[in-house]
Amino acid sequence: MDRFCFTESSDLQITRSVSPHKWRHFLFTWLKKQGIDDALIQPYSGHESRQSLEIYSKLSLADAQQEYDQVMGHFPIQ
Repeated sequence: MDRFCFTESSDLQITRSVSPHKWRHFLFTWLKKQGIDDALIQPYSGHESRQSLEIYSKLSLADAQQEYDQVMGHFPIQ
């Protein structure tokens, strides 16, 4: 199965097909955000080194915007 779709799962609210590669990227990004150590993620990722896991550490634009808005809310000049 190349691609699959979660249209039957109302809990996930995913309505488009997701490739296994994108699902894998989402999973490892989520694990990193949960604070799971790279040493525990690496064996499952298929990457030979922990440095390769850095791609999963990057914030999504939505996460960055949230943090930016929060910080800018305290900016002394409004």
